[in-house]
Formats: sequence, structure tokens, C-alpha cells
Amino acid sequence: MDFGAQIFFTESSIAPAELGVALEQRGFDSLWVAEHSHIPEKRRFTLPGNMQLTREYYDVMDPFVTLTAAAVATRSLKLATAICLVIQRDTIQTAKSVASLDQISGGRLLFGIGIGWNAEEMEDHGTVYATRAQKMREQIEAMKLIWTKDVAEYHGDIVGFPPMIARPKPVQRPHPPVIIGGAFRHAARRAIRYGDGLLPQGPAQGSGSPADYMPQLRRMAAAAGRDPASLPVTFGNAPADADLLKQYRDLGIARVTVRLPAAGRDEVLPILDRYAALMREVRAG
Repeated sequence: MDFGAQIFFTESSIAPAELGVALEQRGFDSLWVAEHSHIPEKRRFTLPGNMQLTREYYDVMDPFVTLTAAAVATRSLKLATAICLVIQRDTIQTAKSVASLDQISGGRLLFGIGIGWNAEEMEDHGTVYATRAQKMREQIEAMKLIWTKDVAEYHGDIVGFPPMIARPKPVQRPHPPVIIGGAFRHAARRAIRYGDGLLPQGPAQGSGSPADYMPQLRRMAAAAGRDPASLPVTFGNAPADADLLKQYRDLGIARVTVRLPAAGRDEVLPILDRYAALMREVRAG
């Protein structure tokens, strides 16, 4: 089981390059960064699980910019979006951003995506809240064609374009892994249909534990004719408990991620050191 770290990079947090190097030095396999373009003042919904909307949600930087900075400073660290709100982004331009970052990093991008919860935020981008899931599916179907075809075209109900040429192509073949995030059952269904992995919300967001949903995922995948092994699971909010982490490993979790505060190095680095020790204990046992 691999260990990653997730963070909201802000102007007052540890810098992406410094954190990337620190993670790589301590044996972490991946860096996961959040995205919000903005937070509307008036909102119909709260965060899933009634989590508090804290300052980092307002201050978070663009994920492709911060991951590029981390990519340049590292050599083996995987660079992941958790999650990219593709439904708020232009499909063709996002396909180019993904391919460009995969090129710059030498094929280290993990493309984590989700439909989001903030209705007003996505509506400000012209996205219809009720059809956001369909839009995301069509966007990913279209992006896969852009990444893999010399001449791509796509004609969906929401997303569409005539024959076009877009380069560069990603380093990874056929494309960077598309990892679907969100509440377990909805995200699992989407991952089985068009994803390459799953990032279910952890217990802090009220979705249950790996012991609850790993057997469900295997049954759902098998029923759909999908090999469960083709859907590695990344579990967020890793507990600071070696025995529990070993249980997650034995259940088949491919990776856990440590949630870091949007804080400076003096607060963040000791957290990494504690989890690095846990990582060694888990791998030794």
C-alpha cells in the first residue's frame, strides 16, 4: 500500500516544490491537490458531511500550476488532482493541460476528477447542476479521444466538437489514469463505467470505511463485467494508527492519503515525519 498526501495550496501554505521534495525524501508516492475556482457568497448546499467551509477553500491555487511547480522539483513523485472540477472547465483546454503536465512530469500525473457540490460555483461557469454528472462523463469520453487520436471528434448531448487536432499527447498510454472521486456508490458506478481508479470519500465525510465498501466495489465491478483489480482505490484521510492502516492494506486499498493543513513548513513537516514512521511500520508488518 502506497502513501500520499493531500493539501490545499495557498499563498500562506508550504510551497508546492518544497512539499514535493519533502514527500519524495520520506518515501511518499504521491501529492494530491484540491481545486475551487471561487466560492460564491450565497450557496444552496454545504460541504458533504456538513464539513466546515474553511479559509483554504477560498484561497486555494490552481492545481495544474501548483503540480507543475512540484513536478519540476521532483523525480518520481506522482502528481494528482483531488479533485479537478472538470465540469467547471473547458474540455479541450483541460485535455491540453493534462497532457502538458504529463509531458513535463515525465508521465507522473494522476487525473482525479469529481462532479463537485457547490452549485453556484459551477453555475457561474455555465454548468447546469442537474446534468453535471452527464457533462463530466461526456468530457472524459471526449478527452480520451483527444489524448489518443490523431484527429478527434466528439458529439454528445452537452459536449461536442468537429474533427480537430490537439497535441501534445500524454506520455502515459493510453492516457493518465482517470480516478473518480466522490461519495462511494455514485463514484464507484462512474469509475466502473469510465474510470481507472476510485477515490471514495472517507469516514470523515460519512461514506463508511474500507471494510464497508471494498466488498461492495468488488461485487459492483464483477456485476458490470469489470475486473475489480483494474480499479485501484485511494483512501483519503489516512488514520494515524498502524494497525488500522494494516487492515486497510489487507483489504486491498492501493493507497492512503494524509490530509495536510494549508499551513507552513513548521506545521506540515512534523506531520509528514509521523506518517513516514507509520509507513515504515506498515510496510515492515
